[in-house]
Amino acid sequence: MKVSFDAGAHHINPDEQGRLVIQGLLTATLPTKIGGDYNVLARTMNFEFLRPVYTGDTIICKVTIEKFEKQENRTSILASFLCTNQNEKRVLRGSFAGVIL
Repeated sequence: MKVSFDAGAHHINPDEQGRLVIQGLLTATLPTKIGGDYNVLARTMNFEFLRPVYTGDTIICKVTIEKFEKQENRTSILASFLCTNQNEKRVLRGSFAGVIL
C-alpha cells in the first residue's frame, strides 16, 4: 500500500491465513526487468492477471523472445511471458513489444 497507494481492502486486510494480496502491477514489474536489462523501450504491454499473488509467495517469471529483428538504427523486439508461483500455478501472462536503440 505504501508503494502503490492502492488501499483496496484485499491489500490491507489479511485473509484467514494472514496473507495480503499483492498489487497486480507490482507482480507485473517482473517481466519488465528484461527491458531494463537490455535497454528496451516498450511500445505496448499486455497483462492478463490469472490469480492473486500473496505476501510470502515466490514468483518465477519466464520471458520468451518471439521476434528479434534488426533494422537500420534499432532492433524490434516482441516477447511473451509467464509468471508462476511456488506451486507452479500461473499467476500472470502477457506480452510486450518495443525497440532496442
